Amino acid sequence: MDKILSYRVGRVHKNWYSEVAFLTFNNFINNNNDLAMNATMKMDTAGDSSRLRRVCIATCNRADYSKLAPIMSAVHKDPAFHLSVIVLGCHLIDDYGSTYRLIEQDGFPVDAKLHTIVRGEDEAAMVESVGLALVKLPDVLKRVNPDILVVHGDRFDALSLSTAAALMNIRILHIEGGEVSGTIDDSIRHAVSKLAHYHACCTERAQSRLLTMCEDNERILLAGCPSYDKLLHADLTNHDEVIAKWIEPGTKSKEYVIALLHPVTTSIQESLKMFGLMLDALDQLGAMTLILFPNIDAGSKEIIRVMRLKGIEHHPKFRPVKHIPFEEFLVLIAHAGCMIGNSSAGVREAGAFGTPVVNLGSRQTGRETGENVLHCRDADTTTKIKHALDIQFQKQFPPSYIYGDGQAVPRIVKFLKAMSLKDEIQKSFVFPPMPDSKSMDIDHILEIQSALAVDLGGTHLRVAIVTNSGEIVHKLSKSTPDTNEGKLLELLNMLQEASVKAIDLNCRVLGVGISTGGRVNPRSGIVMHSTKALDGWDEIDLRSPISAKLHLPVWVDNDGNCAALGERKFGHGKNVEDFITIATGTGIGGGIVLGSKLIHGNNFCAAELGHVKVSLDGPACLCGSSGCAEAYASGAALQRAAVKLNEAGELFTNGYKQDGDAEISAKHLIQAAKLGNQKAQAVLDLGAKAMGSAVTSMLHVMNPSLVILCGIFAPLYVHEVRRMIDEDALRSARHVDIKASALTEPALLGAASIVLEYATRRAY
Repeated sequence: MDKILSYRVGRVHKNWYSEVAFLTFNNFINNNNDLAMNATMKMDTAGDSSRLRRVCIATCNRADYSKLAPIMSAVHKDPAFHLSVIVLGCHLIDDYGSTYRLIEQDGFPVDAKLHTIVRGEDEAAMVESVGLALVKLPDVLKRVNPDILVVHGDRFDALSLSTAAALMNIRILHIEGGEVSGTIDDSIRHAVSKLAHYHACCTERAQSRLLTMCEDNERILLAGCPSYDKLLHADLTNHDEVIAKWIEPGTKSKEYVIALLHPVTTSIQESLKMFGLMLDALDQLGAMTLILFPNIDAGSKEIIRVMRLKGIEHHPKFRPVKHIPFEEFLVLIAHAGCMIGNSSAGVREAGAFGTPVVNLGSRQTGRETGENVLHCRDADTTTKIKHALDIQFQKQFPPSYIYGDGQAVPRIVKFLKAMSLKDEIQKSFVFPPMPDSKSMDIDHILEIQSALAVDLGGTHLRVAIVTNSGEIVHKLSKSTPDTNEGKLLELLNMLQEASVKAIDLNCRVLGVGISTGGRVNPRSGIVMHSTKALDGWDEIDLRSPISAKLHLPVWVDNDGNCAALGERKFGHGKNVEDFITIATGTGIGGGIVLGSKLIHGNNFCAAELGHVKVSLDGPACLCGSSGCAEAYASGAALQRAAVKLNEAGELFTNGYKQDGDAEISAKHLIQAAKLGNQKAQAVLDLGAKAMGSAVTSMLHVMNPSLVILCGIFAPLYVHEVRRMIDEDALRSARHVDIKASALTEPALLGAASIVLEYATRRAY
């Protein structure tokens, strides 16, 4: 390793970043190639060393040649190989630069030039081009007779090549398989991977996808991107000359934009609209713009027509070009103020230089990116694209080396030598797991991620718009209708009204979260059994009608669980792994979070904390039992006690008078206690002791680090609960924080948190 590093330092001292890339990428690449390189040991040297290994490399366009040229050069120079080259596709078309001349200038032996493109630049022409290539390739492959065919990427030409070679029992090495870009290219790339016998991929995630696609681990090489072998050693010192050649004399580094947008063949009209909006945004930006012609996919002719209709070829701020040599293109990328469009160059090459990128539409959104890429998936207005350009233009990001360390080609050459030509071509399969990718989107900057939250109670039905920061920016409240049909109809109307309001507030609604009393199956969104406050609210499917009406995902959970979730995201429970939330109101409920996960229980009946028994001969509870904490400490229990005191003439004392004909409630009991009514205070003290006893029992079962009391009675109970724990709990269980919730709407916030946590991080 020391020798390698000293050699590289002497060789690439101009580009310090290539050393960082080598160290970063090499650390993990060595750990992933053991199985693939074991194939070297298995190689049947007796059968393979008697002649040169015939390697055929097929190149279709300017983009894949930048990746294949370093491999072609290494194979051509290696005495163990005989190199054949097939040139086809766009290389041979004048409108796309006749780039086959570059291959000849580089001194590679071209064994065949195949005109395989059927002009028309529409879907039918692409299909006909695939068919034409399949007609012409068999004769060439039979004549060249390669041991191994090397194909690259995701173009339809590569599909023709791999199909022909697979049917002719020629081993295929696929370069850059396992990646995801977000368009029809994915289907082609994965189809080529399934036809290929060996794979040289660029990233760990690409390797994982190939494994998930059941490819043999011993036939996958984690090599890195071959173009990085040139990129990380590129001479960037002549940038003034290159910029003057392609942009305009006098243009400085970071003063220009590179634009390249290819058609997305599954949504051509959307691509045309997006291209026009991009040109308008660039015109508004006012910077010099180098705009490259698109590839030959269906829709490219229409894109060029849009360019000409807008007068881009004669616009003083635009420089349209068909092709730029790769070495000069790297210089331009490294010194650009920004790249915009949907080219993989913005994701791969630009990242190594830290050049800011605005990626438009769905193309490339699945690829791994560095900090330099800002996605604008819904590039549907000039204003949005211009805003993204304003954010990115002339920024400088740290380089990212996701795609390689500049040592891909030596690995690939070693891999080619390791392949046994005696093994059967039939593949074997495995199936490992794979993590998701994350990325940033311009909509997440321009819009406020929000949820529609519902608190469905026995008295009031409330709907709120809650932002990702926990701010309630809009709230509706109405009396809860008596019938189930009325409840659902009123809820739908309120949600639709809130959805309209969300647009005015620039809130991006990610879904609907519903907090309701009773036992809830959160998997199906069905209220299984109701509480007394919502009598008859049983077997109600809330998810289906709301999701169908609003076209949004819907989550439903018990109000106690929602209170716990609200505390976990916005309250005292944030960053606490184990805690209990007790919700005090008309009844008593709660939620349990252990290991940062909400506990639902076997049949969604966990955390019925109000029904922890605190007395063997206590008062009757609405659940049918007796002596439950809820029978002492709930709002309903306190109301019953207040009514009894009033009937005995012992509630309104010490000058405290009843307000008109208002119904006697728990608030009258609390007010009486504040005014010195000892009997009212005794009722509250008994409720607090019952709550303290219940909490003490929970500590002995679950041993949380925090207990949160929420609801209107929490301030009345928190000190007595603390005192009882200190007196009655086991010494080892006393080290627990007891806090009253600081949230004014824990159930609403909890319902919103289900949406916000799941929709943004897939965690619930």
